[in-house]
Amino acid sequence: MKAPYANGSGLTVGRTARLAEVGIPTMRFYERAGLLTKPARTTANYRLYPEETVTRIRFIRRAQQLGFTLKEIKELLELRVSRRTSCAEVRSRAEAKISDIEARIRSLRQMSRALTKLADECEARGGSSGCPLIEFLEDAL
Repeated sequence: MKAPYANGSGLTVGRTARLAEVGIPTMRFYERAGLLTKPARTTANYRLYPEETVTRIRFIRRAQQLGFTLKEIKELLELRVSRRTSCAEVRSRAEAKISDIEARIRSLRQMSRALTKLADECEARGGSSGCPLIEFLEDAL
């Protein structure tokens, strides 16, 4: 990857975003979230990112696709750079995420069954005497 400046000091925000396949606002969001370090600036006040930033952003995006939260991603990034990190530690995090995902799936299935039941009740009433879904939601208050 070739740096845009003759001195090879870094990549501009636009070039970094293009190479990482994200928008500039996403990069700024990651900076505010503490996932990316604030970049060095030129005398003209341009941001210059190290080339490793592209790899880091891609890591963040892939972790998000797997369901990791920003807090969890920050922890994974710390594990990534630590020489003491074992594969077992990373595996433990993955197993915890799998359990979390499976719990969310169970919860979504329960919600689906409840909504299906209420929708079936709507159909059974034929729209003549109120709406079971609205009644359920009102009773929940």
